[in-house]
Amino acid sequence: MEKVCQNWPGEAFDDTLVNPNSWKEFEENAKAAAAEIYRLPDMKAAKAKVEELLQELEVNKTVAVGGDEYPALAKLFSDLKAEGKEIYTDKFEIAEEVPTADLGISTAEFCIGETGSLCVDNYSYEARVTSMMPITNLVFVNANYTTKDVDTAFQVISKVFDKGYMGFVTGPSRTADIERVLSLGVHGPNRLIIFAMESGLERGSN
Repeated sequence: MEKVCQNWPGEAFDDTLVNPNSWKEFEENAKAAAAEIYRLPDMKAAKAKVEELLQELEVNKTVAVGGDEYPALAKLFSDLKAEGKEIYTDKFEIAEEVPTADLGISTAEFCIGETGSLCVDNYSYEARVTSMMPITNLVFVNANYTTKDVDTAFQVISKVFDKGYMGFVTGPSRTADIERVLSLGVHGPNRLIIFAMESGLERGSN
């Protein structure tokens, strides 16, 4: 597997491909797919909402990725640990703790208006298990990063991966294999919560 760039916004985004114009369409389609969306102005508001969710969901254990790429997330995770929250960010700890984690916090690179999907860079093992194994997945994404459709998304992705592992996430896990009855959470999280950040979610230097 090979990634030909590490910083999606800095190396792969183009204003003609990735911009805020498709946000409304994304929001409508994501909500139709049962995603929960909170558009937040900054990381201060995000921290308050995270703490609210931890209490609401009665979370005992959290695994989280994204701190290596986003300094603001690294600070958020550090602050939560300092407050006594059980949160694991080291890749080896994540591998050990994820089977019993209640919440997985991860990131997405951009939103796709046409399908209400998130484009997620799951190149690393810890990113994959954090977003797929806990019953609830909380995803941070920059609200200004949207593409119109899947074709445009693949134009962006082609600048990042020669070979690799990434995916589109559209709402929580769902299946209707058994008697055509829709069930959520059978093959992954039964809740997808999106924090769409208006500011504060910028990548650090690589």
